[in-house]
Amino acid sequence: MTDPIIALDFPSAHEAEAFLSRFQNQKLALKVGMELFYAEGPEFVLRLKEQGHFVFLDLKLHDIPNTVERAMTSLARLGVDLVNVHAAGGKKMMEAALRGLEAGSKTSGMRPKLIAVTQLTSTSEAEMQQEQLIPVPLEESVLHYSKLAEQAGLDGVVCSSLEASAIKQHTRADFLCVTPGIRMSADSSDDQKRVVTPREARDRKASAIVVGRPITRAENPKEAYEEVTKEWNK
Repeated sequence: MTDPIIALDFPSAHEAEAFLSRFQNQKLALKVGMELFYAEGPEFVLRLKEQGHFVFLDLKLHDIPNTVERAMTSLARLGVDLVNVHAAGGKKMMEAALRGLEAGSKTSGMRPKLIAVTQLTSTSEAEMQQEQLIPVPLEESVLHYSKLAEQAGLDGVVCSSLEASAIKQHTRADFLCVTPGIRMSADSSDDQKRVVTPREARDRKASAIVVGRPITRAENPKEAYEEVTKEWNK
């Protein structure tokens, strides 16, 4: 994917739309996460799609298979392009999510891509081992979840760019590695632990990058977006 996905991590549609107004009706790739979706609901997502944007609906579903399947059927009807679940929910849950998307997409014929979160980029190896009681190295856990997602028929995973190259070596050629935790070299890492620059993400074989604060909190967001895009595609 040539366009960085901008994370619309805003508390309201008003603030998100004020940000988007700086781009003068440019068609963008956008991520709508829990904060904005829970505040504004499906209507805001539908507006973004009507405006021609690519939408990654980042809700990270994680529940029993039947619940996730029915939820995905509803989300598919929004016409979004990309959705996700937590791989920790297991293979049966991921398969159910895929069935739900297929059922909800029968009218449009266009199923959203489905990816699974492996380990959050805010999670360190020590935290994973001590709090999740997963004793293996972090990369091994990420690879395990990635292969499980592939076996379930998913289109890819959410991972750190640090793990993208290894995932590509252990999964099919078109398996997506969508990577948050992107910062420019001069930026603070904030609450992210496993961060890289757009250029490093490209070199590490990431399929797409998700960029939030380096763009949304920039003094000139459009200029920051163009800088990220240039480095990502260089």
